[in-house]
Order: sequence, then C-alpha cells, then structure tokens
Amino acid sequence: MTLEQLRIFLAVAEVLHFTRAAEALYITQPAVSAAIQTLETEYGVRLFHRIGRHIEITDAGKLLQSEAQKILDHVELTERGLKELNNLQRGELKLGASLTVGNYWLPEKISQFKQLYPGIFINCKLGNAEEICEGTAVGMYDLGLVTGDIKPSLQHCLDKDEVGSDRLQIVVSKSHPWFQRTEIYLDELLSTSWVMRESGSGAQQMFHQALQSWGIEPSNLNVVLNLNTSEMVKAVVESGVGAAALPESMVKKELQLGTLHAVRIIDPQKQSGKKLEIVQPIWKLKHRQRFHTRVMTAFENLLIQDNVQVA
Repeated sequence: MTLEQLRIFLAVAEVLHFTRAAEALYITQPAVSAAIQTLETEYGVRLFHRIGRHIEITDAGKLLQSEAQKILDHVELTERGLKELNNLQRGELKLGASLTVGNYWLPEKISQFKQLYPGIFINCKLGNAEEICEGTAVGMYDLGLVTGDIKPSLQHCLDKDEVGSDRLQIVVSKSHPWFQRTEIYLDELLSTSWVMRESGSGAQQMFHQALQSWGIEPSNLNVVLNLNTSEMVKAVVESGVGAAALPESMVKKELQLGTLHAVRIIDPQKQSGKKLEIVQPIWKLKHRQRFHTRVMTAFENLLIQDNVQVA
C-alpha cells in the first residue's frame, strides 16, 4: 500500500466516480482504476460496488477511507515538522478567524509575524465563530481566533487562551433619535429596532449574554434584520435602519467621520447610573491532542507578547 494509492482511493471515495477522480488528480482514468484494483487484489476485499454505470463504497471501503485520511494527515504533519528543522525559515501556518477578528484585529499580527519569519506561508480563512471552532476541532486550522463561546460539545478537545479584547458599541446613524444623545437608559433598548448578526456570531453571543445579565431577554428586542456579516450590519445601520451592537475596532472610522454615533448604556437602578459595557475577549483556540508545530508555537508567542504589552 502506497501513499499515492491512498490519495487516489480517497479521491474516488469522495466523488464516487473514477473519471472525475482522475480529473481532480490530473492523472488518467486507467491509472485510477489500476490503483483501486491493486488495493482490492492485495487485500482480497472489494472497496467499491460496481453497479451499472455508478459505484458505491463498501464497508471495507468505509474503513479504509477513515484510516487513510488519518494516515495522510499524519504524513502531512510529519512533512511540515521536517521542513521546520531550519530555524523557521520555511513552513506553513493554517489560521481560522471569525470575521471581525480576521478583518480588523488579526492583520497587524500577521504582518508582525511575516516580518519576523518571511519564509513562513500563512493560510488564513474566515468564517463565523462557530465555523472556526468546528474547523479547529477537526484539524482544518492549526489555530483558531474567535470571540464568543465554544460549544460544550467541542470544549473537551479545544484549549482556549485570551490574546486580546474588543468592546461592543451600540451604534446608530444620523437619522436615529439616539444620534444626539451620549447615553440611553437600559430599558430604552426595547424601544428601537435592531439589526443583528446570525446566531453563530461571537459578537452576537456576547451581546445576548450581556442583555441577559442586565435582566433583558434578547427575544424581546425588536429585531428587523438578521445578517451574516458585521460589515452588512454596519452598512444597513449607517443607511438609517435601527441600531446594532458592533465591535469598536470595526466602527472606529465611521465614529470619527460621524456617519455612526455610539451611545453608552446606563442602569439607573445601580450605583447612581453606572455605565454598562460589553467587553468581548479574543480567544486563541488549538486542539489539545493534535501535533503542535514550531510555527504554531512561534505565532502563539507573538500573540502572548502583544497581549502582555497591551495589558
């Protein structure tokens, strides 16, 4: 059994078609058929049922599919580890980041890291916090960077450390009644319409948790729009629709230009009108049991140093 045979087998198992697998691998269809036939002959099993013009994976095929992916993943990590035995002159770092963290907080960190280690290739993908947590848990990312909570089902396999923070601001546009005010009372949150992120968003989780801690049920807010990016939320609010809770880092320019205005929330029932704030930590996530490369450790050290300096 060779690594190439395993790669070919996995390609066929994914698309359940010999020709399409060959096209994806840039090899000939006979080469794909020969690799599968060699595996079946060598181990005396059928990996696929040939039914008319299509194929179905067998139980033996399902077993090999699971184990083959583990083997190839381990080989990839081993190759990456070997490439790093050169004082971090080469290597790869796979990052996953929630949208706001990736667009506004992370770029400066990546720039600092590239200045220190110009030979390291950084592959960064963005998604909502829930997607990044799940991707880190299954090995898509070496490190995940998110705000918000980790689902209980993933907490057993992910370690999290705080590497920064951002503040949520309640923002409105010039046409909103709150634009001329600096403060609003807590119960006034129920008197306006709201534009929200989808439920998988870290910022949305933090806003809901803050509301509940203040004694307000989030479902009682008048939510007129649910959108899947904070940029869309910002644009809609800027155009005059309702209010939103958005990270300070992403509305800084709009607040300076005056196209958006931030209001503070005060609770008249506590400490003579104490101002209420929503500070969301930025979490670094990594799998507890997966191989930790030297590149990962170097990037983690940079994040820790920056966080200590800020603190």
